[in-house]
Amino acid sequence: MARVLAVANQKGGVAKTTSVASLGAALSELGQRVLLVDLDPQACLTFSLGLDPDALELSVHDVLLGRLPAGIVTRPTPDGADLLPATIELAGCEAILLSRTGREHVLRLALDEVADQYDFVLVDCPPSLGVLTINGLTAADEVVIPLQCETLSHRGVGQLLDTVADVQRLTNPRLRVRGVLPTLFDARTAHSRAVVLDVATRYEVTILEPPIARSVRFAEAPGLGRSILTTASRSKGAEAYRAHARAIAGQGSGTGAAPGTGPGTGPGRGGPPRLPDVRLPVPPMARPPARTVGPDAAVSGAPV
Repeated sequence: MARVLAVANQKGGVAKTTSVASLGAALSELGQRVLLVDLDPQACLTFSLGLDPDALELSVHDVLLGRLPAGIVTRPTPDGADLLPATIELAGCEAILLSRTGREHVLRLALDEVADQYDFVLVDCPPSLGVLTINGLTAADEVVIPLQCETLSHRGVGQLLDTVADVQRLTNPRLRVRGVLPTLFDARTAHSRAVVLDVATRYEVTILEPPIARSVRFAEAPGLGRSILTTASRSKGAEAYRAHARAIAGQGSGTGAAPGTGPGTGPGRGGPPRLPDVRLPVPPMARPPARTVGPDAAVSGAPV
């Protein structure tokens, strides 16, 4: 039975698609059977893996509306994972699903039909909290929340955690928050570290490490139709995603979480994280915790 991970954040530009493509490739490198699901009408995941959304006749839209089973629509990708692609048609899917009973469960039911063919399913949720994202969360065992390390970017984390709590209560009690994944991280700046600290203390969520450092390599990969694991396989960004994939697959030495943190309970808000010592100037937006942390600890990272 496949393990389903949703990658979600209602804010755009936080590396959701990059994370799904990179984790999918990294899990495939480990010999895992992986299915990627593009739930974003912009079809960025589909394009970044070498498919032209405008040329596709079949997509996840057909699966969600019950026209075709997922197994007929999936396509292989060069990096090893299979893909359930998206097209612009998906933009009209929410309006249609709103009139249907059980609309939150259509993706889960579709994935159940192919669950024995894969070890992992990674769902790229759209930058919204609509029916498509709720479908992704309802189908998932875990959710990963990418976080761009900027002041305004973390404001939606609490709102998403509230949505996760609603999903746990109403449609998917088994859903758990794996953690927040810092992306576009710049270890040279106190601001990036302060944003991570503020999220950890404010929401009591697991911070997944290593953070994903800002790099032009990520921007180059989609144009080649591959993930960074192929286009810059020795880069720090590629190695960071490999570390997360090993943790997800249970092949790493740790959990991928910052020391002292762990999977939370309820909506992912477990006990307060114990972050190692650092001294850094904390901007007004961050509430300083009882302890401060250092750059070579849980939130370490360097540009690649």
